[in-house]
Amino acid sequence: MLAYVLKRLLLMIPTLLGVLLLTFVVIQFVPGGPVEQYLAEARAGAGGVAEGGGMAYRGAQGVDEKRLDEIRKLYGFDKPAHERFVQMLGQFARFDLGRSFFQNKDVWALVKEKMPVSISLGLWTFFISYLISVPLGVAKAVRAGSRFDLVTTLLVLVGYAIPGFVLGVALLVIFGGQLQWFPLRGLTSANWDELSFGSKIVDYLWHITLPVTAMVLGSFAVTAMLTKNSFLEEIRKQYVLTARAKGLSERQVLWKHVFRNALIPIVTGFPAAFIGAFFTGALLIETLFSLDGLGLLSYESVIRRDYPVVLGTLYLFTLIGLLTKLISDLTYVWVDPRVKFD
Repeated sequence: MLAYVLKRLLLMIPTLLGVLLLTFVVIQFVPGGPVEQYLAEARAGAGGVAEGGGMAYRGAQGVDEKRLDEIRKLYGFDKPAHERFVQMLGQFARFDLGRSFFQNKDVWALVKEKMPVSISLGLWTFFISYLISVPLGVAKAVRAGSRFDLVTTLLVLVGYAIPGFVLGVALLVIFGGQLQWFPLRGLTSANWDELSFGSKIVDYLWHITLPVTAMVLGSFAVTAMLTKNSFLEEIRKQYVLTARAKGLSERQVLWKHVFRNALIPIVTGFPAAFIGAFFTGALLIETLFSLDGLGLLSYESVIRRDYPVVLGTLYLFTLIGLLTKLISDLTYVWVDPRVKFD
């Protein structure tokens, strides 16, 4: 087991290097880099016109060459690309994610600042998804082939087929715009500090209902169908027939014997689902509902070409994803002793 863990940890190094190298090479060819963004914003602030937010801005027209060199040096673009890449790897090896070009903050500070919003969305999405999908999957397995099974399967697949972003737009238009039952943006109201403790809870739940609904409907479908198929597979096994032949009730057979074995693929997916709820799928939802989380931070960083934030968060999330995958594999051994990595 120790040899397997060490091998997986060592394999993370070339994986991280490959992800960072590929991303670094791609952004070298993206038009409208940080220098062009700075010049475009400076020109727009001086009353000029910055076409396309810097994408169509024609370089440094009218800018003194000495001033242009100072700007390049400020962003580190006075060095060759390979030197900047090696310097970045050295920083990441010390877990120094760098400093934002445009927000004048450390990337670590930005991540910590935006993390509570993403954690809030992720926790609600994770727990609601599993609280709905696991009981639903068990009910579908017990009633396999019935009208309940067919109807719920149709609803689950329809919910899974609708992208979360499209569903979010529909929820905003109907419940936020036409009916005006829920707020259109933000996680709290403007008068949050003036509210009582109970009113703060109600206000928070009121704001988070639509974004969590948009994220949950698509995420619980896979878990529900996986739970159903796992239960069906276990119900058909010989030990279930033996338990029934001994006179055990159907409830005892289902919850004492089948449930423990059927949940093995569900439990082993907990780490990945738990972490994934925080860092994946929330980018469009946070952007749509104007929630100041990690997803919105990533989107704005890409738009503004804030490369330290883009690469720093990519490094952090990739590392977390690799470690989570390792933990998911190790949980197989924990829940099923028959699995041996040797």
